[in-house]
Amino acid sequence: MSAQSVTAAEQVERLTEGCDHVETRAELQQRIASGERLTVKLGIDPTGSFLHLGHAVVLHKLQQFVEYGHRVILLIGDFTARIGDPTGRNDSRPRLTDEEIAANMRDYREQAGTVLDLERVEIAYNSTWLAALTMPELIALMAQTTVAQMLARNDFAQRYASGTPIALHEFLYPIAQAYDSVAMRAGVELGGSDQLFNLLLGREYQERSGQPRQICLTTPILEGTDGVVRMGKSRGNYIGLTETPEQQFGKLMSIPDSIVPRYALLAAFRAEREAEALAAGLRDASLHPMAEKKKLAEEIVARYHGHDAAARAREHFEATVQRGELPAKALMPKTPMEAFKTIGEALVAAGFAQSKRDAERLVAQGGVRLGDAVVKDARQPWPDEDDIVLAAGKHRFKRFVRELTSSQETS
Repeated sequence: MSAQSVTAAEQVERLTEGCDHVETRAELQQRIASGERLTVKLGIDPTGSFLHLGHAVVLHKLQQFVEYGHRVILLIGDFTARIGDPTGRNDSRPRLTDEEIAANMRDYREQAGTVLDLERVEIAYNSTWLAALTMPELIALMAQTTVAQMLARNDFAQRYASGTPIALHEFLYPIAQAYDSVAMRAGVELGGSDQLFNLLLGREYQERSGQPRQICLTTPILEGTDGVVRMGKSRGNYIGLTETPEQQFGKLMSIPDSIVPRYALLAAFRAEREAEALAAGLRDASLHPMAEKKKLAEEIVARYHGHDAAARAREHFEATVQRGELPAKALMPKTPMEAFKTIGEALVAAGFAQSKRDAERLVAQGGVRLGDAVVKDARQPWPDEDDIVLAAGKHRFKRFVRELTSSQETS
């Protein structure tokens, strides 16, 4: 959709729909009405190795700016990741090494491409200008912000009140993010609702630098599969953008009925009126929670894997979870057998656990099976078999085959 095919008011309506803060809507409409091609910025720090549906909320909003022909830049915070974003934390975030940052950045572009049209999106790295700052320049930046301003942030205020240490380098994070906007001459900055302080600080820095102030748009934070706290890998309540269709579908079916409308709005990107109608139907029992959840899960999986894969994932869920069937072994993709010593090692290799400790927790929950047998100990030796199925939970299966011979390929 081109910027010329709709009015400025219509474009602003779509771009701000679903946002929980816009600073300011009037400025956005005025600049779009003037025909300006806005430079739109979204920063993502490579503090983890993958992106999930929580990240997709703001990535989807960024893609809308792409569709209207604006200049869109996905900013990889390879420098700010060394500081560590303190937003929303009640302790100091561990600083990452250069090696960890490089490893985490490796797959970011591919994963962001599941939401963004990367052929029309620029990729930038904030080390380009932040690493070049001299000490006098850094001091001049810091002089623009007071300690009182920093302590007005909820996370810093709570930590200060509770006596939790705040390291001085943590104050540099919002300053660095604000300077990004100056260096990029950003016209719009997007972020989650927890980033509002940093986005508004960038607006202040631009005004002091003689630039037009950026428009700040924030999107809501998506709760994880537990329906309580924000989605995150460390909390184990995430749905990864590149997880298999079966994994995504199964996790989506586990969310509480109460947040189905919220996932419809923030993960399936339905219009607000549709999400509200869904909520009303669930309240008055005119809509069935299980049926609506299946429809929603299939809709979300289709965004990342296509409609055919989403339909198969639904069939897989209904067979394995609702009817308790094990998928036919002959239909499972074959994975070459590795030299596993323990079942815990196999769980990590299969992607069912992030570490040996995570594998031990998974086994302790009673959700791991090897063939038909429930695994009691993650340190249990890997069996000497040529073809065996490892299962984690009700919807994750991996078939390990010792050798992929020509006869096995056709079996």
